[in-house]
Amino acid sequence: MELDLVGKHADRAYAVLASLITPRPIAWVTTMSPEGKVNAAPFSFFNVLGDEPPIVGFCPGDRDEGTPKDTARNVRLTHEFVVNLVDEGVAEAMNKTSATVPYGTDELALAGLTTAPSSVVKAPRIAEAPASFECEEWGTLQIGANRLIIGLVKRAHIRDSLFDPETMRVRTEDFQVIGRMASPHWYCHTRDRFEMVRPK
Repeated sequence: MELDLVGKHADRAYAVLASLITPRPIAWVTTMSPEGKVNAAPFSFFNVLGDEPPIVGFCPGDRDEGTPKDTARNVRLTHEFVVNLVDEGVAEAMNKTSATVPYGTDELALAGLTTAPSSVVKAPRIAEAPASFECEEWGTLQIGANRLIIGLVKRAHIRDSLFDPETMRVRTEDFQVIGRMASPHWYCHTRDRFEMVRPK
């Protein structure tokens, strides 16, 4: 089957891409408005983009009427955000924060979550998240209706039980992250893993 995603089948692009490019990591982004209101929302169009310097990128879309979502609006105004990661323990709470609510609503309170202060950005971290990245906006690319926000990772916070301070490595066997699968409601666990050693 061949699909023309920029022509005849353009209206199916989201469904096809979101169903095939899986599993996707989830960026649970916290931002703060200039007035001090905290916003939290999950995005599965997200990934690490590089390490020198350390950068991540995520893509917040617009609301149905065409206005930027709260996350994009706050990043545009403050140039800061925090990417919190999602493991099995906070999956349900993350899902609650995906609800469309009026601007300025505290999604974390609705989900029964708490915040922790960040070190170098104003937006708080989600205290229950297994890991968080404090980011400064490096730049935002607008490509058609797509918005890619690139963040320079200034600080990483990792749950103590997930990090070995002697080896300076993440205990990946204890990191039970979840992934985003096909739209609209599918996710996956990442417990079933296998190793393939890269050939020399």
